Amino acid sequence: MKLQITLVKSPIASLPKHKATVAALGLKKVGHTVVLPDNPCVRGQIFAVKHLVKVEEVNE
Repeated sequence: MKLQITLVKSPIASLPKHKATVAALGLKKVGHTVVLPDNPCVRGQIFAVKHLVKVEEVNE
């Protein structure tokens, strides 16, 4: 299973740690979407910036 992650809020006013996490997920602009594998590492990154992203499960 994979996760579709979309950046829905700008990280400009966020903590530097949150900005780095958004960049590590591969998200660049608001509305940008990436598909990543569902594993504990990615889940932890999503949890750290859950107020900035929208997550959906994708079956591939």
